[in-house]
Amino acid sequence: MIPQLVNNQKNFFKTRQTLDVTYRRDLLKKLLEELISREHQITEALYKDFKKPEFESVLTETAIVIQDLKLTIKKLKLWAKPKRVFPSLLNFPSSDYLYSEPYGTVLVIAPWNYPYQLAIAPLVGAIAAGNTVVLKPSELTPNTSNLINEIVKKVFKPEHATVIQGGVEVSTNLLEQQWGYIFFTGSVNVGKIVAKAAAPNLTPVTLELGGKNPCIIDETANIKLTAKRIVWGKFVNAGQTCIAPDYILIEQSKKEAFYKAIQAEIDEAYSTTPQDSKDFARIINKKNFDRLSKMLVDENCIIGGQTDADNLYISPTLIDEPKLDSEVMKDEIFGPILPVISYENETDLERIILSYNKPLSLYVFSTNSAKAKQLMKRFSFGGGCINDTIIHFANHRLPFGGVGNSGIGAYHGQHTFDTFSHKKAVVKKGNWLDLPMRYAPYKGKVGVIRKILKWL
Repeated sequence: MIPQLVNNQKNFFKTRQTLDVTYRRDLLKKLLEELISREHQITEALYKDFKKPEFESVLTETAIVIQDLKLTIKKLKLWAKPKRVFPSLLNFPSSDYLYSEPYGTVLVIAPWNYPYQLAIAPLVGAIAAGNTVVLKPSELTPNTSNLINEIVKKVFKPEHATVIQGGVEVSTNLLEQQWGYIFFTGSVNVGKIVAKAAAPNLTPVTLELGGKNPCIIDETANIKLTAKRIVWGKFVNAGQTCIAPDYILIEQSKKEAFYKAIQAEIDEAYSTTPQDSKDFARIINKKNFDRLSKMLVDENCIIGGQTDADNLYISPTLIDEPKLDSEVMKDEIFGPILPVISYENETDLERIILSYNKPLSLYVFSTNSAKAKQLMKRFSFGGGCINDTIIHFANHRLPFGGVGNSGIGAYHGQHTFDTFSHKKAVVKKGNWLDLPMRYAPYKGKVGVIRKILKWL
């Protein structure tokens, strides 16, 4: 079934129908209408899958997709238009252009933590760029995945865009096919499997992964506001966010004040009994619940630490001074658990941060602007914020992606269109002048060409 589906999509692409910009825009307009009309169904599906609050579903899923679609529809003709670039004087007279060319048939593998947004946004970009698409949503969010399937079936021909559902076996089968491009969002370990599968055919990939995102709080930080912004950025989606702060590095004199402030902010956001709050999501499944629960064993949970396996609930939790080789500090947490480690100087910061692979995000809270900028320059990471968390994701003008182990490639806004487009270079040479310098015989020309190249 899957090989035949891929062949059908390749044949549809060969008809060149997807290359027509008007055709793409009309489909994206139809998709936009469908998504707007089904927004309530989408938020309901997200709640059924892991009790995601409606506000978070709108803010972090449906609104982002709608905004992205509207931007793409508005700008698509401009993005797709060949771009004229300044020519090289060596080619005088010439006109130089960049053409945006689709890769062909694209595979998009979406994750479970933002199962709607991280499935539809790449789909929009791939269609906008003129590709055909096979979308594999997460099997861990069946209500959302089923709804995505319904939407795609209603808007697109199956040979243009289609949804394939299933678990690991389906993903493995899909990765065995030959693709024009693969776009994957998920864990580092699975990202390596995707990269390995892409290698035999030299298939280009975008890998949106994760990592241990540090959050630095220095001695000048506004502790009350810092705590408020960290509580939101860490505990939205119950901490199941790839760019959430993964651990705190706080100047030691500020730690006690920070604990008091963050407890107050947790109480304000979720009440003193967060399990009863309608604004706090649940862990996606038992497997992840068990993985997170093990991180709490033998740790000093200075705040929270409560769990309920029957409801897949883990309270907003802060762990005081865990060891760097402890379970909670080994890998990305991906849950509502936040380790706090105090530091004395920048040597401590470097020792800890550089002991991990390059993270997807880094955050600095400081009122010392020069110091904050210095820290941003010192460490390598995908993207980040000064005096806030995760909000860099919201700006479509900023590329979103990792570096090193935290990912390959980036997207958002026009960057998504560019990700799914090969940039084809074309030089149009004029015929009204043909300089003889480049042609053989070369005798006596070496010195002249060196002078010309030096001048250029």
